[in-house]
Amino acid sequence: MDQDSSLRPGDDGDLSVLIGEGLPRLRDAVVMVMSRARQRVVQGFVVSSFVLLLLWIAAFLYGSFYYSYMPRAAYSSPVHYYYRTDCESPSSFWCSYPVANVSLMRNKKHVLTFGQAYRMSLQLEMPDSPTNQDLGMFMIKTTCFSRDGGKVASSARSSMLRYRSDLLRYLGTLLFLPAFLTGVAEQKQVLEVELFSDYTDDPYAPSVTALIEILSNKVQIYSSELNIHAHFTGLRYLLFNFPTLSALVGVSSNFIFLSLLFVLSYVRLLLGKEWGPQQLRADGLLSDRGNNVNNNQQEDENDAAAGAAELLGPLQMTPTNPSQERLHLISGNGTEVQNRQIQPHIE
Repeated sequence: MDQDSSLRPGDDGDLSVLIGEGLPRLRDAVVMVMSRARQRVVQGFVVSSFVLLLLWIAAFLYGSFYYSYMPRAAYSSPVHYYYRTDCESPSSFWCSYPVANVSLMRNKKHVLTFGQAYRMSLQLEMPDSPTNQDLGMFMIKTTCFSRDGGKVASSARSSMLRYRSDLLRYLGTLLFLPAFLTGVAEQKQVLEVELFSDYTDDPYAPSVTALIEILSNKVQIYSSELNIHAHFTGLRYLLFNFPTLSALVGVSSNFIFLSLLFVLSYVRLLLGKEWGPQQLRADGLLSDRGNNVNNNQQEDENDAAAGAAELLGPLQMTPTNPSQERLHLISGNGTEVQNRQIQPHIE
């Protein structure tokens, strides 16, 4: 019992020491984990923001390209005819053919895009009357004019009502009699006449108006409408007929290109920060070595020049006569021999 009681205070002291040492470590670990978590959250927010920004820029670039590259796909305008009725001859219905002038401008801009092929058609809503049935074929002439009044293009097309026998007409009237009585349906036919199958506007003289003339003074028309549809080919065909797929491909391509450009710029910036001072030091050491080598080479050249000057000094002082040079050399050698003979005696 005494031994157990004597060990308990030591155990309590060791436990308090362990707790005192563990609490700072635990606090440091918690602080480190919180700092790392906050850093991860900040990095995730920054990355997501950059990704959203790149997606928005990619979508904006694709939308700008689409609306600048794709022309107007369809254009329609009502056609209102005018004609003269003050003729003297009562045999004809009107004094002139029905004529309509349709503008090819919208908001002071040309409807037709230069270089794009269009299909122009005229939609006629005509009553199925005996007059139109007796009319037979009639001609529709179309002429496009530029701003200065010059003729750009013209065409002439023929059309007529669909033939229906008397029996078929009677049966149709009996079958749709409730609809005819309530006004839900009408006894009419809708004709669509193709004016131009492949019309391309001239960029030097763009069309601003289209003159439509029906060459018959007995024709009866409820309403008329000019329809212009673009005939797309190539890339414009894909962009118009597959808009969702084209948008996905275009936006993803722009996003990949922008992401690659951003990553390369970021990597280059990091490499410039990490390797910049070491590269400068290496360049400085190389330049110092180069300077030392150049200085050593210059010193060697100077020493060589000085030695050559010392050797050539006595020769430069002697005359240029060869006999005198030989005497000078002989005298020089004699003095050297005499000096060698005298030196041992002195010692």
